[in-house]
Amino acid sequence: MKSYAMALDLRDDAEVIERYVEYHRAVWDEVLDGLKSIGISKMKIFLHGSRLFMYLEVPDDFDLERDFQRYTEASPRAAEWDALMREYQVRVPGAKPGEWWAGMEEVFDLYG
Repeated sequence: MKSYAMALDLRDDAEVIERYVEYHRAVWDEVLDGLKSIGISKMKIFLHGSRLFMYLEVPDDFDLERDFQRYTEASPRAAEWDALMREYQVRVPGAKPGEWWAGMEEVFDLYG
């Protein structure tokens, strides 16, 4: 099993942040099904101010660049969710060109 940590920002607006949080209190079933269908066994998103931190666990053969966005191909509703969430989000400073959720480097593992 592999794990990934990624960062993304929300637009720095209290109403935008609250709407984003509200959406994530009731994520659409098609999104959940799509994420599970590509092998994601665990996903958590944390918020601090306007910064999002996402943690996910996936099978060893999962390739983030190849596989992550495949969940939007699973259904038009999942693609709609992705487009809607991007209205609230902005890339973090230092993100690579074309990178939406920016990968983070693991610097410590208590059990590693």
